[in-house]
Amino acid sequence: MSRGARIGSVTEVLRASGSGTRSISHDPVGPVRRAIGLLGEVLITSGVLILLFVVYQLFWTNVTADQAAAAQTSRIEAQWAAGGPAASGVAAGGSAAVPPIGSGVGLMFIPRLGDRWVEPVLQGVSLTDLAQGVGHYPQTALPGQVGNFAIAGHRATHGQPFAYLDQLVPGDKVYVETRASWYTYVVDRMQIVLPTDVGVILPVPGQPGVAPSGRLITLTTCNPRWGSWQRLIWFGHLVSVTSKADSPPPAAVAWAGNTS
Repeated sequence: MSRGARIGSVTEVLRASGSGTRSISHDPVGPVRRAIGLLGEVLITSGVLILLFVVYQLFWTNVTADQAAAAQTSRIEAQWAAGGPAASGVAAGGSAAVPPIGSGVGLMFIPRLGDRWVEPVLQGVSLTDLAQGVGHYPQTALPGQVGNFAIAGHRATHGQPFAYLDQLVPGDKVYVETRASWYTYVVDRMQIVLPTDVGVILPVPGQPGVAPSGRLITLTTCNPRWGSWQRLIWFGHLVSVTSKADSPPPAAVAWAGNTS
């Protein structure tokens, strides 16, 4: 056998056994590309989740809160019609049983915030309460009582009933309807405070330990609208109480009674 034939035979044997010389592919960029691709997928997924959360916060919480507020308004009015205990209210200087947490205190109307602006007032200021209307600080006075009738409401998302509370001006009226009465308050002044300044809801705002003699109202919300590092506060006082049995609703809210 010739030398060339022997070499050829050896080569064939090596090829058949798979141990012949072959080029080994080594792509150092491959793992980097895979890592970049994986990172891109993670960022895209995160971006979609963040977008969905923003839509939920800015849009869907308002939809569900508006529906919940409408349901609470109807429930309060139904309780009044049935003679139920939905915050019958008190005559000026009188007393009333404290409503249970989550129950209706009354309905609030602020014409400056909209021709048909109305919100149910619920007993309590938890996130659940404030997602269904505005909330009454349980430790404060009820409508018509001596002391401070203090209310909290969202300024952004979750129905945002107090979105434009900063647009009130001194002299604007706030109407509160209970089962038996209409209470008319007038706002006097606005103040920006820190969230820790809980003295704004004292019986005499900012004066701890002082016994109240007036019938006041305090409206509280976040400031700025899309932040929460301050609180926007409006202070006011009661100017009149009228019996629903003896007089129609105040002229500015003459449409009340058809709030559904």
